[in-house]
Amino acid sequence: MPATPAWLASVEALLNRSIAQSMPATAAARRLNNTSLQIEIEGMYAIRAVVSADRLALMAGDENEADAVISGSPWSLFELLAGGVKSAGGPTAAGRAATRIRGDAEIASRYRELFGLARPDFEEELSRLAGDVPARRLSQFARAAFSWVRKSGRTAGENLAEYLQEESRDLVNRAELEEFLLGVAQSR
Repeated sequence: MPATPAWLASVEALLNRSIAQSMPATAAARRLNNTSLQIEIEGMYAIRAVVSADRLALMAGDENEADAVISGSPWSLFELLAGGVKSAGGPTAAGRAATRIRGDAEIASRYRELFGLARPDFEEELSRLAGDVPARRLSQFARAAFSWVRKSGRTAGENLAEYLQEESRDLVNRAELEEFLLGVAQSR
């Protein structure tokens, strides 16, 4: 088995620190003792997660059989971790490949729960490096920046939709669509 990359060892240490600080995460890890999960990020990397003695170990994936295997694109795996599960049979509506689970789906679900419970508090982790006040300020700045990006994206989408409906007339607006559908219903 290849050596664990430094970035993966750092993630492992961060997750284990969060598991140790949370009773629900510790209980979830205890239920997963002596199990393994392989996460295959299509076209990129495979990661093996193993729980032993209530501690999570992350390493580069290998050819050995895991109790459960989750594979998919980076985006579909992120959606799975965030809670939005796509169907496991074929592509999704957006054309992306769905996440696939092989092996014991219950173990895969429990690992998903463990990763959710072990999600680190990034402000707390940053305060360990920079101190409480700078970490708080950086956290507030990051929240404001993400909020601005989200709001800007929504506004740009609304402006584009309005342009396509009103200026270029490439899209039908809601009132015209409802009028058309009413006419079709009356024609029937």
